[in-house]
Amino acid sequence: MALSLRSKLKELPKVTKWVNGKVTDEDLKNRIVLFHFWSISCGMCKDSFEDLKEIKRKYKDVFLVGIHMPRSEEDTNLEKVEEEIKKYALKHPQALDNTHSMTDLFENEYVPSFYLYDKNGLLRHRSAGQNALTLLNKTLERVVLE
Repeated sequence: MALSLRSKLKELPKVTKWVNGKVTDEDLKNRIVLFHFWSISCGMCKDSFEDLKEIKRKYKDVFLVGIHMPRSEEDTNLEKVEEEIKKYALKHPQALDNTHSMTDLFENEYVPSFYLYDKNGLLRHRSAGQNALTLLNKTLERVVLE
């Protein structure tokens, strides 16, 4: 069952490893937060990285958090995941979620997928798949302007 819009962001669980800095619940308070789930075996995910970098440039107030969600045993290789993070110059925090603790928290099933929370910690948008970023843009702009 997917998270309901306007549901409150829950306490973050432990993950296998953080890259580019660990994110705590305190870091997320009173901030607009965009979580994006991706996997090294997902071509569509990699195609979205440049768009994510543009969001980060355009919306300085949005705190971006990547969550690597393994889809196969091969995807759990931390070294390969970190190589991909460097290769695509992903500078924002990345949770490597080999135990699927973040995946379970968000009730997420797909990559790429996006979860946007407003400054009050309420889920304002969720989308997945090929058109996920396009669907996100209108809500993102509205949340930023609030």
